[in-house]
Amino acid sequence: MAGWSQTIIIGNVGRDVNLRYTQSGVPVADFSVAVTRRFGGRDGGERQEKTTWYRVTCWRNLAEIASQFVRKGTQVMVVGTVEASAYLDKSGQPAATIELTADNFQMLGSRQDGERGGDDYAPPPPDSMGDIPF
Repeated sequence: MAGWSQTIIIGNVGRDVNLRYTQSGVPVADFSVAVTRRFGGRDGGERQEKTTWYRVTCWRNLAEIASQFVRKGTQVMVVGTVEASAYLDKSGQPAATIELTADNFQMLGSRQDGERGGDDYAPPPPDSMGDIPF
């Protein structure tokens, strides 16, 4: 029996798009997106945040569109298929990444558009994002 899954994320782009081409000339682009979830704060509890980083990969025409329009700080909605991968970081410690292969994306605004609230954007990605072996 065949299966199907779809994931939708809305977050802020953590770094500009990296566009490259496979040996056969197929465009592929990747960028990171921070999805920040806020919880707590009611009944005197302290409000907390949790940020999850996704590595987004776009292929073919979508990759070329992403390289033209997606910039660090912009808010995007990405629809695609998610997969988690484990690896060892530079110090040999286990680490993981969440990868989203995009079927589509929608630009939602820029950092300047969201500065009304001031805290709608996640901190920059951790240094270990560069350690991902692909």
